[in-house]
Amino acid sequence: MTNSELAKSYLIKATKRLKILSILKEDEAYSDVIRESQEIVELSLKGMLREVGVEPPRWHDVGSLIIKFKKKFPEEVSKNAERLASISKWLRKEREFAFYGEADFIPTEEYDLEDAERAISDAKFVVDMTKLVIRLD
Repeated sequence: MTNSELAKSYLIKATKRLKILSILKEDEAYSDVIRESQEIVELSLKGMLREVGVEPPRWHDVGSLIIKFKKKFPEEVSKNAERLASISKWLRKEREFAFYGEADFIPTEEYDLEDAERAISDAKFVVDMTKLVIRLD
């Protein structure tokens, strides 16, 4: 398997996962929207890195690498590198809270529709940017 084939696999997984976000939102499972959105963003950004020959590290937020290697990406992606990194950072920060919570942070009570809509919008944006780097045809 080549880096490009693995990158395509990541994008396929991310694209399919996008479909479940609306179902989770309709069920008011807002914390699950956050968690799934983070995974979509992580897969997408790591796929972008693989596609341009950068081996992604085994941590969740690779936004800093999108900025570092932005010249390897198409212009539209490159000019949005800061936004991509910001989305990755926000969702990475929320990742564990959205899934596990804390004694004083109950995920099903803390996240709301606005959080879910932001996460969905951000995940779609990242996938759209990824499609400019990785071709599925």
